[in-house]
Amino acid sequence: MNDFKYKKSLGQNFLNDKNILGKIVLSSNIFPNSLIIEVGPGNGALTKELIKTGNYVLAFEIDDRLRGSLELLEKNNENLRVVFADFLKVNVNDYINNYKFNKLYVIANIPYYITTPIVTKIIDVINPDVFTIMVQKEVGNRLMASPNTRDYGSLSVYSQFKYNITKICDVSRNSFFPKPDVDSIVLKFEKKLDTSEFTNMELFFKFVRDAFKHKRKNLKNNLCQYDLNKIETFLKTIGKDLTYRAEQISIDEFVNLYEYLITE
Repeated sequence: MNDFKYKKSLGQNFLNDKNILGKIVLSSNIFPNSLIIEVGPGNGALTKELIKTGNYVLAFEIDDRLRGSLELLEKNNENLRVVFADFLKVNVNDYINNYKFNKLYVIANIPYYITTPIVTKIIDVINPDVFTIMVQKEVGNRLMASPNTRDYGSLSVYSQFKYNITKICDVSRNSFFPKPDVDSIVLKFEKKLDTSEFTNMELFFKFVRDAFKHKRKNLKNNLCQYDLNKIETFLKTIGKDLTYRAEQISIDEFVNLYEYLITE
């Protein structure tokens, strides 16, 4: 692809390190009879490794200029289907429903500029058993962050509420062409087993986002539109109060606080 004009607007930095590609596939621990969704296959480097697992691979690519090489790859591999569409706009479940599988995976090198909406759609819409993604290192740190750290925020709570997150490896910017300005990290998300019965998830995450709305402000200011008396009553049971900031509240404490808040 020497004559290919890479589009910065699409976050096109193609991974060309075979060792990293192998780590991504191996660490995903892909079971037989699975469906693997890939977001942004690009030049097909990761796609080729996923095909080798023998599982179904469903790839979504926004750049129609890559149609020639990806369609050739599709033609030569019966377990691959490439959909040329914007992953964020397409109804992914319309395609997923065409397959019979035991486990659902998402494996992707995600464009840096739209990491958050893609992660959100993976969790909310696809809800895979496992997803392994490569993201900008700074964003990866936010996804994995613990309470009382600078990187901890609503994205941390949102991601870790349903998934256990493990760091697989760091990836140097030199592993890509063209070379990006930042380093990357590979993360593996494994679904937790105890969140399926949680209700009002959309409202819960709105509550969390509100709590983190202004990071320098405390809970009293950020959650002023909620029942502060109830919030304060709960916080006292965990040795905290309304002067605390959201970054000082753990995921379990957010869950318990919200459930207490919505009870009569």
